[in-house]
Amino acid sequence: MNFQALRNSILVKLAGLLLLTLLLCIPLAQIDALNHERGQSQREAAQELARTYTDSQQLIGPLLVVPYVERWMEVQRSAEGNVLRNLQRSKEAVHIVFPERQHLEGSLLPQERYRGIFKVPFYSLKATLDGGFAGFDVASVPHSETDSQIETRTPYIAFKVSDLRGLDGSPALGVQGESLHFAQRVPGLADDGLLGGGIHAPLSGEALATWKAGKPLPFELKLALVGQETLSMVPLGGETTAHLVSPWAHPSFGGRFLASERSITAQGFEARWRVSSLVTTAREQLLSGVVARKGKDPALLQSFDVSLAQPVNVYSMSTRAGKYGVLFIGLVIMAAFMFELFRKLRMHPVQYGLVGLSIALFFLMLLALSEKLAFGMAYAGAASASVLLLAAYFSAVLGGWRRDMSFGAYVAVLYGALYGLLASESNALLLGALLVFGLLAVLMLATRKVDWYALSAGAANAAGPVPSSSSAN
Repeated sequence: MNFQALRNSILVKLAGLLLLTLLLCIPLAQIDALNHERGQSQREAAQELARTYTDSQQLIGPLLVVPYVERWMEVQRSAEGNVLRNLQRSKEAVHIVFPERQHLEGSLLPQERYRGIFKVPFYSLKATLDGGFAGFDVASVPHSETDSQIETRTPYIAFKVSDLRGLDGSPALGVQGESLHFAQRVPGLADDGLLGGGIHAPLSGEALATWKAGKPLPFELKLALVGQETLSMVPLGGETTAHLVSPWAHPSFGGRFLASERSITAQGFEARWRVSSLVTTAREQLLSGVVARKGKDPALLQSFDVSLAQPVNVYSMSTRAGKYGVLFIGLVIMAAFMFELFRKLRMHPVQYGLVGLSIALFFLMLLALSEKLAFGMAYAGAASASVLLLAAYFSAVLGGWRRDMSFGAYVAVLYGALYGLLASESNALLLGALLVFGLLAVLMLATRKVDWYALSAGAANAAGPVPSSSSAN
């Protein structure tokens, strides 16, 4: 086979197009790296706002904390076992009482904060926490020494949110009709424990008298709180219930316990939780973190969560779109090759390269536009620009507006199919497989009667010297 025939061989052409497709993976990889970099910048913006404003919030409590002194007599004996003297010993500790019932009733109002071009979701919680503690019996306090005596001191209500900077004013606490006032820290507990950084309100007046009488102690806590994206609550009551409403239409439920009832519409969501102390170890986890008197990660506590998730994360969507980049370029180049083959046209490798680069730049335009516009609008703008560019280019390459329109329509259908894959995340694999199978089936059926050897020979002859008779005609 001479050089001219080799140059015009279909197999050689296909090998060259395959190599070109592989080379176009380089700009796709660069665009993907840029996408990840921008996504990391968005996460850094959220972290910076968490450092300078407020972070996600976790609610622990309210809890009734009873400080006490345990006293006992220690007998000192001689080597012979004789009693030398009795020494009085004592130590201070706290006893934590969990509520018998606990209910949160609140609303989450979405907010947005900006750091540069990056938007970070926040929320404002307006809530009421109510419940009650059982009547207190000093006999319920465990003794660590034999024949010791327990002397209780003034108890207090302890409450913790994971980031106090999010408090909008001081929480209003009412216990047995008595208004109590919060102060910083939780006395008697380690500052780096699970309740470290919390607040407390000592019982006084009618609330203290009710506690001393051993009667049940109801409470009501009104709370205004700002947090970033996620709100979680640790179920510490004998029965913990919660009811939240929000105009945010894209919630994400997580944690150890999912909502028992939820309703999500375009106008927002409504969710209810119901957790019994029989199905959670949150109490044991909290007591372990308090007794250890050392740092514990609050995230390890069992909780139920709700997040105001972004409906479309432009960087994750752009990443998903980029995963189809090589396939997309291959399908467009394949279509151009079919036009060249069956329409007896000639396309230079440079022209194929420009077509492939135009498709690769679509993903860059999609990333850039999606930072300024809604993702659907950004996708429509980038896809329209790409289709128009290819249509204008192929009007000259293919030698006719009808061929140009058919090729543009083909590319537009591909962009529409890609958007369908992105919009249907749960069915993306199935739809993608059906798309590739369908296109392959169309190609195979359209070329099932093609004599490829004849086409290859025809291409070689067409590229050879033009006979003089032909030029005369």
